[in-house]
Amino acid sequence: LVYTLRESLKPQKNYVFYCQSCGDIIVKDRKFLRVLPLPSENWSALVEEWCCHPNPFARSTLHPQHDDCFLGDTFFLLNSGDESHKSKGNTRVICKRCKTMLGETISSDTIKYYVTEVIIQPSEGSFSPTPRSQFVQSMVAQCLAELSSAKSTFRFTVKGDDGKIYILIWLLNSDTLLVESLGSSSSHSIFTQFGDIFMPGSGPVGTWNAVKVLYQPCIKSRNKDLADAWEDDIGVHPLKFPSETCMELLLILGLSTASLPPSLRCMNSFQVRNSCY
Repeated sequence: LVYTLRESLKPQKNYVFYCQSCGDIIVKDRKFLRVLPLPSENWSALVEEWCCHPNPFARSTLHPQHDDCFLGDTFFLLNSGDESHKSKGNTRVICKRCKTMLGETISSDTIKYYVTEVIIQPSEGSFSPTPRSQFVQSMVAQCLAELSSAKSTFRFTVKGDDGKIYILIWLLNSDTLLVESLGSSSSHSIFTQFGDIFMPGSGPVGTWNAVKVLYQPCIKSRNKDLADAWEDDIGVHPLKFPSETCMELLLILGLSTASLPPSLRCMNSFQVRNSCY
């Protein structure tokens, strides 16, 4: 996971990058000399506020060298030493085995991989599959919790790689703890549509860290006026994922809302969701 990666992804160690959906190896035995967090996406636009002279970084680009790994909010950047997963004719990077979109090319030598599509493990380890719905909501929940803590941001737009807004998310609590009886939870039957159980657990009662969010779907021009207003609001932080993953997330949100009692499913026209991680 990206936010544990910032602590566990260390220089001078070998790592293997896997497709989260099928386990196919994307990058094998890559050793990094530098693992660095990227500044916010709008850092360049803010330079004028910092400098009293022309932007000294106007011609500079934050592209990783072969031994670099740069971490962003929802992605990481690698030097494209291996082009085997690059889709010819466009910028999408596709898994050769399952045809999942893993990321996109930023330049001739830089690839952006989305954190919802790739698992990174030490070379001495092996690929351990994680249920897709569990992985997606875990990554998004961690992203919301991290950004809200670091930037005091609580409203987010979820955009696809096509530039469209799919979901509006309003974070209520990032310190929620869910306690659930594993033997009788209705959410188990709901999430079997994904082919996995809602949350991992090994006893009669499970507890998980969670974030509580309000959300609005924006597909098929729903809530367009609100989406336009949020997009123009500097207090709203955009999150970008592959469009297919945005649809997966919207389905996960809807199924979670359906598992709540009817009286708890909406608040001020927003729908309510608990997302575990």
